[in-house]
This record gives sequence, structure tokens and C-alpha cells, in this order.
Amino acid sequence: MSSGPVRSRDDARVATELDAAAMAELLAGYCLDVRAGQHVAVRSTALAAPLLLELQRAILEREAWPRLQVELPGQAAGFYAHARARQLDEVDEVALAEAGALDATLSVQAPAVLGELAGIDPARIARVARSRRPVRERTLQRRWCSTLWPTAALAEQAGMGLEELAAFVGSALFLDRPDPAGAWRELGAFQAGLVERLSGVRELRIEADGTDLTLRVDGRAWVNSDGRRNMPSGEVFTGPLETSAEGRIRFGIRSSPAGIDVDGVELELSGGEVIAAYAERGERYLLEALATDAGARRLGEIGIGTNFGIDRPIGAILFDEKIGGTVHLALGRSYPETGGVNESALHWDLICDLRGGGRLTADGALVVDQDGFHVP
Repeated sequence: MSSGPVRSRDDARVATELDAAAMAELLAGYCLDVRAGQHVAVRSTALAAPLLLELQRAILEREAWPRLQVELPGQAAGFYAHARARQLDEVDEVALAEAGALDATLSVQAPAVLGELAGIDPARIARVARSRRPVRERTLQRRWCSTLWPTAALAEQAGMGLEELAAFVGSALFLDRPDPAGAWRELGAFQAGLVERLSGVRELRIEADGTDLTLRVDGRAWVNSDGRRNMPSGEVFTGPLETSAEGRIRFGIRSSPAGIDVDGVELELSGGEVIAAYAERGERYLLEALATDAGARRLGEIGIGTNFGIDRPIGAILFDEKIGGTVHLALGRSYPETGGVNESALHWDLICDLRGGGRLTADGALVVDQDGFHVP
């Protein structure tokens, strides 16, 4: 795949195999629990129009106020290309005030173009990440959720037809089940057992091709991510002790942060800090991301994917990090609810696949390997 922008000839097509009404009900009801009088921002592109209109209906029927914010093709690239220094480095006070006034925010990935930011200097992207940090922090203090609506560009990235991707998304969100919310509660119950198994563990070890990494999690809280924030979800996660990571890790599943293709990332960590970094593709972006701020070189999260409705990567971190039998590490910001204290404008999840012979152990006992989970 080219690392530059690729526009599909079929951008105007919509994913007719995905039930927008059912998806909107899951998002507004189960995920965001929208209540009367609340103000809910919904952000996406016009390609997600079928879902956006159903979300407007679902939010209005709950007697709340929907705020649809629709981005134009090329808008993000245009901002980075033309913004002056103050627009890159200063906080947008209106956006900050809005983040404080909202009760919930829903972000829907629905790009028209692959790699829209591929030609943008990664240093400019890092500057904006730093300046927008107060807005992000305030948003995360409210109810929030991220999801994806299939587009021709995403289908191309996944190596699927649009209808095939739509069916894949429906399966990952459990929309093909008679009771999607009930299916998420069932997965949440399994994950609760996994959280119980990991609570009190001192050390985790990840072993796979090019990987032998240890880190400590004693005293940290594990979170059961059962679809209330991300949809799809299917993971448990915590924040590693910030100075504990030792060893090397290779992330074999490619990543597309900010729409930039990054693949074959290898990191070496000592004392919890990245001391060497390499990428087969997108290395410049990797190095600029690590230079975002002091916390960007440390780990803010370790997560374990449990969603076996996602059986292959599609190039979207939101989905790929949930693949059952994978682990992911996030460079940068910790989630405070885990007890993690690492602060950064960066939070970038990178995924290590254990299904080809790797394994994760906790205090020496096997938790997950190529045969699945080993939880009493």
C-alpha cells in the first residue's frame, strides 16, 4: 500500500450491510447511556451520514441535545498545511469551553482518504497534540466513546470489499447477535474474571518473535473495557509502573496514527524508558512521536485483547488492539483510573500478536498464548 493519500473511486458508496439504526441504539444507549437534558457531541465525516442521522434520532428520542460536527475531506490536512504558530501551539479556548460544557462525546472514524496527513511534517502534528492536550483531558473527564463507520478508504486499507468490511464491523460490534448489549455484558463478565486473575500480580512478561519484555503492575488497578468507551471493545488494561519496563518488543501489526502508515516498530526499553526505536515504515513519525514530551518515551498502558469477533487486523487501532490473543502497549499518557501517573500529550497503542507462538505470563503463570486464554 502506498504511504501517500489514496482516494477511492467509490467514496460515495455506503455500507448497506450495516444496520445504522441498531448501531445508533447501541452507541446512544449501552455505550453513552444518554439521558434527558444532556448535550452530546457526535464527530465524523459526511461519509457516516446514515449513522449520524440515526444517532441524531436516538439522542433526540432520549430528550437530549445532539451536536453533529461533520468534517470535510481535506480539512485536517488543510489545517496542518496553513496553520500559523499560534494555531499550532496555543489552546483553542472555545474548544476547551465546549469540552467542559458537553456531557458526552462520540467520535466516529469514517475517512474518505487514506494517509491524508502522510505529507505533513510530524513535528507539526506533535505540536498540535501538545496544545490540544487540555481539551483532550477535559473531554476524557466526561462520558466518551469512539467507533468506526465503514468507508471505501477503510475497506481498501483492510484489503476487503466495502460490504465485507461492513459485515466484519457488524460482527465486531456484536450487531449480528439477537441482543448486542447482552452480548457485551456477557463479554464483560468474562473480562471481570480476567481482571480478578490479574489483580495482585506483580510482574508481566511478554514473549514473542523479537520480543522479551518484562514490566511491573503491582499496586495498579485493572480496568474491564466492555464497550462503554470504545465500540468495539474487548480488552482489560492497566498502567505499568512507569520505571519498570525492561527488554525489547516488536509490534508486528501495522498502525496508522493520524492516518500515517507505521509498520514494523521495534522498541528497546530500560528503566521504563524507550532507549532505542526503529520502524520499517514511518520511522520519522515514530521518532517525532517519542519526542512529543517527557512522558512520550514511557508506557502508559498495557492491554490484553479479548474480542474474538475480530480475527484479523484491518489497519484501524480501534479494532486491531482488541483482537483476541494480542497485547498492546501505549506510549505516553496513562489512564488515571489504573493508578498510572505518566503524563503526556501522546497516547499511541502498538500491538503485539501472540497468536503465532507468543505468550503472556503473570508472575510466571501462563495467561494467554496461541491457544487462547488460560484463566482458572
